[in-house]
Amino acid sequence: VQLQASGGGVVQTGDSLTLSCAATGHNADKIAMGWFRQAPGKEREFVAAIGWNDGRTYYADSVKGRFTISRVKAENTVSLQMNVLKPEDTASYYCAAKKFPSGSYYYANPYDYWGQGTQVTVSS
Repeated sequence: VQLQASGGGVVQTGDSLTLSCAATGHNADKIAMGWFRQAPGKEREFVAAIGWNDGRTYYADSVKGRFTISRVKAENTVSLQMNVLKPEDTASYYCAAKKFPSGSYYYANPYDYWGQGTQVTVSS
């Protein structure tokens, strides 16, 4: 599975932005897809994930109520709608795909495929 993320940019506090991630390759190898982010000098952290088959969603507390993850199975894409953006949301955002059901959705290690980062900068 190859992942291509897009949609990052520079916005102001309170603005909205949508990230997209297109998956190509062997479609059967996905159990879930997720978004992680990493700010300079910080560890990569979980943002959101979605079960590929059941559509169940998972969110970090810091984005719950502001971000929405969704997927379009027919298009093999996952999106992250980000509303009410804050300066602390500034980071490189990475999409990831998980092959196997074992392992938590909330940690980076169980994910098998990663896209390149797309930068989101929120100015105050």
